Amino acid sequence: MRPVLPRWSGTLAVKAAVFIAVMCCALAALLGVLVHVQVTNQTVGQARDQALQRLTQATERYEAGDTLWRGAGVDPPELPRELRDLAVAGDRGTMVADRAGRPTMWAAGPVEGERALAVAVDYSQQARTIEGLDRAILWSSGLAIGATLLVGAFAVTRVTRRLHTTALVARRISAGDLDARVNDPRTGPRTKAGTPDEVAAVAAALDSMAASLQGKLLAEQRFTADVAHELRTPLTGLHAAAELLPPGRPTELVRDRVAALRTLTEDLLEISRLDTGRERVELDTEQLGPLAERAVRAAGSDTEVRVVRDVSVETDRRRLERVLGNLVANAHKHGRGPVVLTVDGPVVTVRDHGDGFPEYLVAHGPQRFRTEGGTRGHGLGLTIARGQAEVLGARLEFANAPDGGAVARLELAAE
Repeated sequence: MRPVLPRWSGTLAVKAAVFIAVMCCALAALLGVLVHVQVTNQTVGQARDQALQRLTQATERYEAGDTLWRGAGVDPPELPRELRDLAVAGDRGTMVADRAGRPTMWAAGPVEGERALAVAVDYSQQARTIEGLDRAILWSSGLAIGATLLVGAFAVTRVTRRLHTTALVARRISAGDLDARVNDPRTGPRTKAGTPDEVAAVAAALDSMAASLQGKLLAEQRFTADVAHELRTPLTGLHAAAELLPPGRPTELVRDRVAALRTLTEDLLEISRLDTGRERVELDTEQLGPLAERAVRAAGSDTEVRVVRDVSVETDRRRLERVLGNLVANAHKHGRGPVVLTVDGPVVTVRDHGDGFPEYLVAHGPQRFRTEGGTRGHGLGLTIARGQAEVLGARLEFANAPDGGAVARLELAAE
């Protein structure tokens, strides 16, 4: 089973710090080993040459019958066994070993009688030099790693801070704030802050995308509002003319289509007002249960109202009735009965027992002029409901019940 790491471990700053630390440790270890090996080889080589030179002198004195100086002797008891065996076999060699608790460089060679002539050279100074070098390598490596981590963390933090700012702006744009911009000072061909880097390029691309998206949406909103306004005048005349037609089935069809077109036009005008983001609420304290019952009666549909727990809410009554009316109308139009509206505190749910909401609507919310499954409509009712809910500061969510049916859940702020 793969271990679950904490969330902070996945951030770019932590990953960069770990990478820098690992690379610094690897580089320091490599350089330390190289320096240690080089200095140790040089030190040991000098001590070995000195010991062999003294062994040569001791051999000459021994063969001349002169007295050997201190530190030289035949088969001394401290001589390492491996080196003695090598000398008895007729070869000369050296070895570092302890002698009376002190590091010593031994050199030994053969003499007559299958014995070994050995010379001991004090190796304490060289050993201390190597130990001091190792400590210096460790300290310098630690300081270098610490300094590199600080500099690297500072540099990475500056980059991640800019990336975090870009991500925040992207989320604001996704939430509907099309005026949000990164405005990175490094954007542009060449600025006072220096040559633009990759983060600045991402920020510039995001700003450009937001500006283009904002322009297209504003053009779409203006087009929708203009079309709706232009349709109002001929529709008013068409409605008046339809009222003058003689009674009959054709007249009823004409009046029905004119009424549907007028409703569509009013919906488009309402959406265009919501798109501008300038709608203002008229707050008042309302009991949620009676308000929901009035909205159901105004919709003129057979909807059961269940009040589990009634509360007072500070809201705009007209807008809230519009939201609830649209939800109930959508449940009857696109679902199947029974349709139940439930008030449980500040939460209102509208449920039908049909086929449920389409997957795109549950995942991304309602989209204007989009319906699925051959159902009639323009997809504006739920779009208006969500827009009015946002104006009220409420949260409207769409889901499907496990046992079938669509569920719209509206959560208001209770007093």
